[in-house]
Amino acid sequence: MDRVAAVAIIDTRGRVTGWSEGARLLTGHPAEEIVGRPAADLLAAELPGEALAARTGTWHGTVALRHRDGHRLDLVITACPLDDGAGRPAGHAVTAEPPGVALAAQAFEQASMSMSVFDLQQRYLRLNDAACKVIGVPEEGLTGRFFLDTVADTESNRGFLRHLREVAEAGLPVRFENFAAAPALNREHFWSLEMWPLRDASGTQTAVALAAYDNNEQYWARRRLALLNEAATRIGTTLDVVRTAEELIEILVPRYADFATVDLLDWVLGADEPPMVAVEDAELRRVAYKSTRPGTPGLAVRIGETQIYRPPAPPACALREGHAILSQAGEPGFRAWLADRNARAPRGRRFREDVHSMIAVPLRARGTTLGVAVCVRLTHPEDYGPDDAVFAEELASRAAVCIDNARRFARERSTALALQHSLLPSRLPGQAALDVAHRYLPCGSQAGIGGDWFDVIPLSGGRVGLVVGDVVGHGISSSATMGRLRTAVRTLADVDLPPDELLTHLDDLVTHLAAENGREEVAEIGATCVYAVYDPVSRRLTLATAGHPAPFLVLPGGDGAELVPMSAGPPLGIGGLPFEATELELPEGSVVALFTDGLVAHRAGRPDGADDELRRAVGAPADSLDALADGVLKAVLPEQPRDDVALLLVRTRALGADRVATWDVPAHPAQVAVVRQAAGEQLAAWGLEEAAFVTELVVSELVTNAIRYGEPPVQLRLIRDRALICEVSDASSTSPHLRRAHAYDEGGRGLLLVAQLTQRWGSRQTGAGKTIWAEQPLPDA
Repeated sequence: MDRVAAVAIIDTRGRVTGWSEGARLLTGHPAEEIVGRPAADLLAAELPGEALAARTGTWHGTVALRHRDGHRLDLVITACPLDDGAGRPAGHAVTAEPPGVALAAQAFEQASMSMSVFDLQQRYLRLNDAACKVIGVPEEGLTGRFFLDTVADTESNRGFLRHLREVAEAGLPVRFENFAAAPALNREHFWSLEMWPLRDASGTQTAVALAAYDNNEQYWARRRLALLNEAATRIGTTLDVVRTAEELIEILVPRYADFATVDLLDWVLGADEPPMVAVEDAELRRVAYKSTRPGTPGLAVRIGETQIYRPPAPPACALREGHAILSQAGEPGFRAWLADRNARAPRGRRFREDVHSMIAVPLRARGTTLGVAVCVRLTHPEDYGPDDAVFAEELASRAAVCIDNARRFARERSTALALQHSLLPSRLPGQAALDVAHRYLPCGSQAGIGGDWFDVIPLSGGRVGLVVGDVVGHGISSSATMGRLRTAVRTLADVDLPPDELLTHLDDLVTHLAAENGREEVAEIGATCVYAVYDPVSRRLTLATAGHPAPFLVLPGGDGAELVPMSAGPPLGIGGLPFEATELELPEGSVVALFTDGLVAHRAGRPDGADDELRRAVGAPADSLDALADGVLKAVLPEQPRDDVALLLVRTRALGADRVATWDVPAHPAQVAVVRQAAGEQLAAWGLEEAAFVTELVVSELVTNAIRYGEPPVQLRLIRDRALICEVSDASSTSPHLRRAHAYDEGGRGLLLVAQLTQRWGSRQTGAGKTIWAEQPLPDA
């Protein structure tokens, strides 16, 4: 219905002297029926008392009138006094409208959201109180003005104008969201807006109305939640303390802060436990910062520098109280912090003049304070508030857990690496059978230090034991297990067990270790290993493997490296399965490469159990074994190996006939003097006369024992290596042992005498019996 103003003029006598078309439409009475009649004839009930009392003034209230068809009308009446131009009362001008219209007007004026009406040329027609409050200009200062003339020419305001025109031209409602300034509130707000066309009774569009809801709190809550979700995936991607701190800074700047720093307590960056000192007195080290300003002009502490925060500066309070501390420009804590920054870096004073709000939040994880993060706002118009403190504590808590995880990993890695280095050979023992080069690289992955190991073990008769192994898993437990296995291999090697028997005993040990740990699955503490023994006299290499990659072999003058053909035994810890030994006769100068699977684990395919790239690298020509080892690692390893790498390269030597002398000894006591004399002559031929006296005594005692207590055939062998080795073999498998002879015993002192005269001695089982050996240093050794 087209609403036309309902107006009546009533003179001082109470008669109607004017009647508008709106009044006719509202009451049904035409002007000719009403003009000249008393206004009281229209009443359906008596006037309220306050209306009668306000005969000479303005009155506003509800009056009951009678419609022409007889029904009652309750109308909101406003009566304004009139004068005759000379100051004398001339009556009242009365306007009337239904109660709903008045309520709608009140709702418009008193709405908490910003509401306004524009004409079709984007000029203000009406604004409610909320809109005027946001803009900071009264309604009369805006009415009739073009929208863009009343605001700054920004992208958000131009977008607002485009939507106004769209509604005016298309006549369709529009809903959108806008991040725009609120001049009276001195900051930008996030608005949810709705615009719709206003039409008259004929359907013609006459104006555009809009309602804007301040959705700022919800917007920032969503932003904070989005940052927290992003932080869950972006913070802690590595187990590196400093990188984790940098990831926190990247989340904060620029969306939450214009400048942010992370300072950590000094012990967090090391492998030590927290010191017994108050947190607020501890020294902090700067590990990360970021600014929206190029060059970071306000930076007072650079990466790696240390500082101690003092109260009442917010970072000191945050460390002491254990929660986020908000501080705004002008507050005592803020001034103390600013003064300290200006004292440390006066050149950044101009930059810091723009700082209006800051928040300091401690980095705490598992009840331990690790450091503090500081966020500063300069260009962000809004100060930090309580919701920001809650967000900062949640974000700092997540980051602190990641930092603590990285710290714990670094500590465990450092401990495991120290343990592993203490268990691995720092220097290989001297021996003449092989030239040796080795490399060991701990992995840099998050899995931690593994259980790879290698060793070179001098054996009797100038032989050398070679071992490379790998314990399942990573960390301190794997390193400790590796140490136990390495010790066991050395112990078993000293007994001179052949490779297949040694692996059998080692397999039993791993099974027992698993049982001691209460593991349901033995394989959880499993390991792989390859063990080889090289004899420079026979030039034979005997080796066996327990689930370990077979070595590569490069023959002198050969075309490249080839895998040693051998039976792959089961991994250690499976139990109950046999190990088979492989024996090769190698020409002098052969190269054998033993390695752990970390050297090839990064490759997807390994034809025939080996990596072709590794095969080519091992077979490549090189000036020395060390150069070959470096070339192998460079050729096959990525920048960041995912597993530990152990590489052991050996080049074989041979002891020729000129350095070995052998005699078959008839099983008769008279032969002792014969072989003793022969040994002396051989030493003279070698130029070792100084060793003849001890050697003849050792030969005499060992050959006598073999004839008296052993079984034929008996054989004596002298080997001139780095030491002088005397070996006596017989067919008996009974091992000798030392005993203490009594004062009047005629015998029992032979082995004791050998043990005292030589550097070391022992016995080993052979396929035909046993061999007793003794070594003594050479005069020029």
